Amino acid sequence: MRNRKFIYTLISILFAVGFYVYDNYDTEEISVSNNTKNTSVTNFLPTSTTGEIAHHNFYSVSYNEAFEQAEWVAYELENSHIKSANFKRPYFVEDPKISTKSASYRNYKNSGYNKGHLCPAGDRKFSKEAFDETFLMSNVTPQTYEFNSGVWNRLEQKVRYWAKKHRKLYVVTGGILTQNLKRIGNEKVAVPKYFYKIVLDYQEPEIKAVAFLMPHKKSEKGLHQFVVSIDEIEQKTGIDFFPELEDSLETKLESSMSYTKWNFR
Repeated sequence: MRNRKFIYTLISILFAVGFYVYDNYDTEEISVSNNTKNTSVTNFLPTSTTGEIAHHNFYSVSYNEAFEQAEWVAYELENSHIKSANFKRPYFVEDPKISTKSASYRNYKNSGYNKGHLCPAGDRKFSKEAFDETFLMSNVTPQTYEFNSGVWNRLEQKVRYWAKKHRKLYVVTGGILTQNLKRIGNEKVAVPKYFYKIVLDYQEPEIKAVAFLMPHKKSEKGLHQFVVSIDEIEQKTGIDFFPELEDSLETKLESSMSYTKWNFR
């Protein structure tokens, strides 16, 4: 009888060990499979000339303390992001993720310049959290009212139109930060003379990009008249915009000034 009990006990232990090994082996396989899927997440972040990069939930920013603003703000814009929600505008606040502290909103008081969004609030109306995040001061640059509400606003609206048409875009925006720029406020926030915006459509089968360089002034010109190569903006900023792209594709996209594949109507 004792021997029979011992055999039953031994068999039970062997079954338990077998199920344990099987369960853990199966779980490990699932985990590996999931990790493989996660590696497909796209990453088109530009290089940073300062090393001061802050990743927020809905955009990333490279901050340049010497000019008290971002040298670039980068984010994805999908057709599902384009909403018409009427959120209440929050106050502009300093960005707690900038180690050197972002410029205060007080610099703009009586300066004659608007707090111009780099990642537009209009691109982030799909949630209140995303909308509010665009009011961090690291996402702000001095812009005249005529420029901000005029040709720059036309370009932002066109990018949203392209997001609806092409489903998913990657957008990089900033001012051209050079020496001897006009400064405002106690923190000497620089006022760029030019602003750029680069739009990448990375959806197969046809990956394409278009870049804009706009003088910081009122203009009634068509948007296509501001198209330049990405190479030109790289030369003016010292930034490598799409280092993660395959080299031959990066070279092709960044040297081109063609905009025929984009609808400007």
